[in-house]
Amino acid sequence: MEEKTKVFIKKDVLKKILLGNPWIYHNEILKIEGEVSPGDIVNIYDSSKSFVGRGYINPNSKITVRILTRREEEIDKEFFRERILKAWEYRKRLVDIQSCRIVFGEADFLPGLIVDKFEDILVMQTLALGIDRFKKIIVEVLDEIFQPRGIYERNDVPVREIEGLPQIKGFLKGNFDPIIEIEENGLKILVDVENGQKTGYFLDQRENRAALKGLVNGAEVLDVFSYTGSFALHALKYGAEKVIAVDSSGYALELARKNAILNGFSERIKFIEENAFDLLRKFHKEGRNFDVVILDPPAFAKSQKNLENALRGYKEINLRAMKIIRDGGFLITCSCSQHVSPEIFQRVIESASYDANRILRLVEFRYQAKDHPILYAHPESLYLKCGIYQVLRKQ
Repeated sequence: MEEKTKVFIKKDVLKKILLGNPWIYHNEILKIEGEVSPGDIVNIYDSSKSFVGRGYINPNSKITVRILTRREEEIDKEFFRERILKAWEYRKRLVDIQSCRIVFGEADFLPGLIVDKFEDILVMQTLALGIDRFKKIIVEVLDEIFQPRGIYERNDVPVREIEGLPQIKGFLKGNFDPIIEIEENGLKILVDVENGQKTGYFLDQRENRAALKGLVNGAEVLDVFSYTGSFALHALKYGAEKVIAVDSSGYALELARKNAILNGFSERIKFIEENAFDLLRKFHKEGRNFDVVILDPPAFAKSQKNLENALRGYKEINLRAMKIIRDGGFLITCSCSQHVSPEIFQRVIESASYDANRILRLVEFRYQAKDHPILYAHPESLYLKCGIYQVLRKQ
């Protein structure tokens, strides 16, 4: 066995690593012994020279080392087979596995790797240099375990460039129509794995969409940032009288129209291609009101430095939404920005309600679906927040 480069971490970093956090930042490293080549597997030691773990290194990244294992084991095909099988067993216990996330990066102890399953098609992302080096092996393992009809690569994401990797996408196995029909909570939904957002569809909201049941029966619903219409479709399934679905992407709305037709809902839904902020202001000015407003925007805070502007954006859309909700109606509001903690997000909602002159009653506060597990020691794995509130005028 060849001698691996040794990375020694500072004393105060050890606890977070032992608790399960897989990231070691460049300023948490005490010293490095041996040659460093980006993407290489290295051994990690504490300041007293005790073995802590094994992972891959990229000195060009702020996250210099990502830990794969805390045992002295080989990182080979069998390693990936074992990890992916464990991730799969977890999903089989907890979620509908027809379409689900199979691997959620750090939370499944495979940092930088994302694998989604849409019926018999798999979509994969390798978001860091160290994991990308094992892409061929990982594809082989996925093919052997799941025997999918096809595997597609969605590595067209800017974060790869930080790792020194190109943005690419394409077929890794098979040659298939990239628009896949899946079923979610009894609905038929078209997913574009080639051109859709992320891997093609937001599986993480599946349980939150199901939470609309009971809230929307007989309601007039506004679904803002609708994308391909999944929240809107669920509202119609659970008895909404009519729905307006809003998105700035004409392409996304075209797929949403097809989804509405597929489920027999086209008579009860209207689509508007417009900027969400502009539309909310216009509806308020016109005196338009709704029983339920759903806000599921993209991540406003892509990084910590964008946090202040992001919070202003979240406050603005929630304030505008509250002003057009009828007394006793409901607001379903989401944030997928990992830099916005649940506590910060709830404070923003509270501030918006004060400025909107509304009183909120919390129905429930939710997170991402169970196939996107939250690793307790890795707060970045908790990224999706979904608050459901009843909006009341002052009594």
